[in-house]
Amino acid sequence: MNAQKKILIVDDEEINLDFFDVTMSKLGYEVEKARDGEEALEKVKRFLPDLILLDNVMPRMSGWEVTRILKGDPKYLEIPIVMFSALDDVKDKVEGFGLGIDDYITKPFNFSEVLARIRAVLRTRELYAQIVARESRLTLAEELSSDMKANLLDFVKTIDELDKTVEILSQENQNKDQVKHLHEVSDKSRKVRKHVAELDARIEKTIVEWERLKKDEIGLSLLETTIRKNIS
Repeated sequence: MNAQKKILIVDDEEINLDFFDVTMSKLGYEVEKARDGEEALEKVKRFLPDLILLDNVMPRMSGWEVTRILKGDPKYLEIPIVMFSALDDVKDKVEGFGLGIDDYITKPFNFSEVLARIRAVLRTRELYAQIVARESRLTLAEELSSDMKANLLDFVKTIDELDKTVEILSQENQNKDQVKHLHEVSDKSRKVRKHVAELDARIEKTIVEWERLKKDEIGLSLLETTIRKNIS
């Protein structure tokens, strides 16, 4: 999994950049570095990282400013950000989470803890993406089922009209062969009606099952609430 993950390290201290570059690369991550906020924004556009390790206090542009810009752009909104800061103030943490960062780590940090948090954030984002995809598929399936039920209803109305026409023709027609053919049409109509009813029942059963899945599964809003609770 690590070999497929790209991490952007943003810090104005060269020693931190080199440390994370070496250690994260050895762990199989693809690493890119930026020394200030402006360079970070350019690297995000070209590198499209899976996660950003972002120092808060930097020259030219702070981590907060970088976060505001990225979270305000739909193209980069979903990129998770782990914020580093020498500030251990609750207000700073609250501001960070309010801007949309995924975790906040106070300097000096323990690398084992940082690595664990990085992996946790990446796993959470993967789970979030899976839920988004699943909810999208469920919505699409529900729309398709609704369309099918509507089409089946129209089809049944057409069969009703056909049956009425056959009944009128049977009453008015004295030709035995033609009446026989009309009865055959009625028999086929009943078979088609039976198949339509069976199909409608299967669709209804599927809709009920989807509703149960949606009720039992964790949703996006609940997932986001749980994430914020666990990391704050």
